[in-house]
Amino acid sequence: MRPGVVAVLVSAASLLLLGAAPADGPAPAPLPARMADTGGGSQLITAVAPDTGSTTGTVTWWDRRGGGDGHWVAAGSAPARFGSGGLTEGTRRIQGTNTTPTGLYDLPYAFGIEAAPRGTAYRYRPVHEDSWWCQDNASRSYNRWAEPRPADCRPTEAEHLITYSAQYAHALVVGFNYDRPVRDRGAGIFLHVDGRGATAGCVSVPKEAMRRILRWAEPGERPHIAIGTSGGATAVTRY
Repeated sequence: MRPGVVAVLVSAASLLLLGAAPADGPAPAPLPARMADTGGGSQLITAVAPDTGSTTGTVTWWDRRGGGDGHWVAAGSAPARFGSGGLTEGTRRIQGTNTTPTGLYDLPYAFGIEAAPRGTAYRYRPVHEDSWWCQDNASRSYNRWAEPRPADCRPTEAEHLITYSAQYAHALVVGFNYDRPVRDRGAGIFLHVDGRGATAGCVSVPKEAMRRILRWAEPGERPHIAIGTSGGATAVTRY
C-alpha cells in the first residue's frame, strides 16, 4: 500500500519479546515458543508494535533448530514501521484506513525494482514499467499483481509499482486477504523497504535489513510473518 509520511520513533518495548532478561529474573522463552501458531515451518518473521496506536516497533526473523521439537533462535532484528493508522485485527480491517493487519500470514513471493540480493532463494518477480498492484474492489484482479493493468482496474485504485523506487526496491508479498480476497478488506500488504515515514498498512524495515531477510528466507522452510502487539487483544502471541 502507498507509504505515508509519519515521523519515525524506534521503540525499545520489544526487547522483552526478543528474550532479553529482566533485571530480576531469567529470560523468557523466545517469542515464537510463546505463540499459538507459527505456521508449521522452521522460519518465522515477527513484526511487533507496543500497542495498536503505534507506528513503530521491531521485526525479527527466527530459525527453528533441531526439527519440529527444536528451539527458536533469532537470526536478525531491525526497527520496523507500521501503518500511519496503527494496527488492527486483520479479520476486521477496512480498506483505506492505513492500518496494518495483525495475524499470521504466509509469504507467497518476493519482488523488487532492484535485482534480488545474491543468494535469494525465494521466487523474485522483477518490477517493470507496466507492473501494477490492483486495489480496485470492482476488478477481477483485486489484490493481485497485474501486468499490464487490466481495463477493469482503475489507475486511481492501483499502485504503479515502479513509482515507489525506495519502498519497492525489495519486498515480500504478505498473504493478507490474498488466497480468497474479501472486498473492502484491503489489498497490497507487503514487507518492504522503509520510505520517509509510516506506511499505509504495510510493514517496512531498513533496506539492508530487507536484503538480509531475502537472503535468509528459504521457501522450503515455509516462512510466515506474524504481525501483532506486545499485549492485549492483538498480541502477537495469539497468532
